[in-house]
Amino acid sequence: MFNTFNNPDDRIRFIRKLFDLNSKVIQALSFLAFCFLIYDLGFSEEIQAGFIGEIYFSILALMSVGYSIRLFSKSEKFSKSRYLVEITIILILFLAFLVNFQVLEIDSSLIIGNLEIKAFLVNFLVLILFLIELSKLSLAANQLKLHPAMVFLLSFLIVILAGTGLLLLPNATVNGIDLIDAFFTSTSAVCVTGLIVLDTSSDFTFLGQFIVMILFQIGGLGMMTFTSFFGFFFKGSYSLQNQLFLKDYINEENIGAINSTLLKIILFTLITEGVAALMISSIIDSSLFETRGDQLFFSVFHAISGFCNAGFSTLGDGLYEAGFREEYTVHLIIAFVIILGGIGFPVVLGYYNYFKHVVIGTKRVITGEEEYKHAPRVVNVNIRLIVYTTSILLVLGFVTFWFFEANHTLKGLSGYGKFVTAFFGSVTPRTAGFNTVDMSALAMPTILIYLLLMWIGASPGSTGGGLKTSTIAVAVLNTVSIAKGKNRVEIFKRQISNETIRKAFAVILLSFLVIGLGVFFVLLFDPELPLISVAFEVFSAFSTVGLSLGITGDLSTGSKIVVSIIMFLGRVGTLTVLVAFIQKVRDQRYKYPEEGVFIT
Repeated sequence: MFNTFNNPDDRIRFIRKLFDLNSKVIQALSFLAFCFLIYDLGFSEEIQAGFIGEIYFSILALMSVGYSIRLFSKSEKFSKSRYLVEITIILILFLAFLVNFQVLEIDSSLIIGNLEIKAFLVNFLVLILFLIELSKLSLAANQLKLHPAMVFLLSFLIVILAGTGLLLLPNATVNGIDLIDAFFTSTSAVCVTGLIVLDTSSDFTFLGQFIVMILFQIGGLGMMTFTSFFGFFFKGSYSLQNQLFLKDYINEENIGAINSTLLKIILFTLITEGVAALMISSIIDSSLFETRGDQLFFSVFHAISGFCNAGFSTLGDGLYEAGFREEYTVHLIIAFVIILGGIGFPVVLGYYNYFKHVVIGTKRVITGEEEYKHAPRVVNVNIRLIVYTTSILLVLGFVTFWFFEANHTLKGLSGYGKFVTAFFGSVTPRTAGFNTVDMSALAMPTILIYLLLMWIGASPGSTGGGLKTSTIAVAVLNTVSIAKGKNRVEIFKRQISNETIRKAFAVILLSFLVIGLGVFFVLLFDPELPLISVAFEVFSAFSTVGLSLGITGDLSTGSKIVVSIIMFLGRVGTLTVLVAFIQKVRDQRYKYPEEGVFIT
């Protein structure tokens, strides 16, 4: 038996098996630590205390050993950035172990929610480690023989169900929560809607609020974006199936730039949210909060909620809460974060590539390295169409809000207050869902304008939902083209493909079908509710906006299920659902005689 190890190849295979076993042990420990974390936070009265706490931190110590073995054994290819991250993880895990057994002392004066800073940081670290190991396993999902659209749908469903279970934890709510309300809240968070049946500020504990925040952060970017990036970063490679799936998922034409694009998306998200949180924290009145930790959590929560167009708030009346409604500069910061999150990652990446091209090209020309090379269409028609449409909708929303609300919600405000409130009022129905005014006091024309803006929603490839700006732009351009007698649609010296036009009108038809059925069924379950309020609620759910005229809490169980389904369809896309379930025709090798049909 032992003579077999005299063979170098056998020794190498044996060592590889040990390293593979070490990786599996790390995965098992991360899942075990997460289970203890759930029990500790969700059921225990004392966090990280007693015998459970010692086991909990012993697991972290074993994980630090496992990470150290993997790092210094060189069993995997490590980039410089991964070396840095893994070493940081090892040090934090080891320090957490020392702090728990009082070898080191840490300042515990900073309280976030009801947790000391050390407990909060350790719990957050365990969550990150669990997501990292889960991400590696998720890459195997693309090897299943499932349609990419089906994988996309299942990723949202899995997160919704997981969120439902987490919100059912005893320590997540103050007075408990039933299954349908937990499911509704989880769906609203993952689908970045913001409709609530329970008050996020008073009915949920800090743990519950943190769970909701994580859910809409994952839902905003998409579970596959998170897991694919972390899975690649900590695994080091994609399979061909992974690459083909991600190429379509993130709309990246170059298969070799998948990881770079994912990195840019993650970095842009974290940087935008981080900067916004710091600005909010430094500007907002600190006297509105009991502790510095509460102020920091408020800033982070609303920065993430704004960028993800989620509309969730830790305030009972949203940003209209007394004391917060006059924080106009904070409102302005959140409004710009909403725009950045809702305009779409393809737009951001497109302009990033454009400025990079201009800066690098100019630098090389100045230094004499090479002659300037023009790169045509760095910012393509899709990006320009989205930017123009978004700008038009923002101006339209601002002007109409300013005009119709002059004697209503804008009455009595200062000049700066009126400007910010009107601007925020044009931004928030575009799938954001925050309110800086009393929604029940809106004028009827404003409500009708809101229905239109909510229906259109954000841009494709963004954190928001709705019909999408490019869809309505293509539909309008096609209508104008038909009116002019043209046989094609042209914009910016380019022709829009017939396939794009067909998809646009299919999406519009499906949106009316879903919204119409939604209104019908909600009125069927709750006939006492006003029609305008129900229509507003359903439009808000489909476009993942989160604004309401105050009927969400009054919905019956049947209506909650209907609205939950509509939120899901609005986030993943009705056409995506059809594509996932209807088998695609491979080839049409025939053509019937063409014949016209009377339209008008």
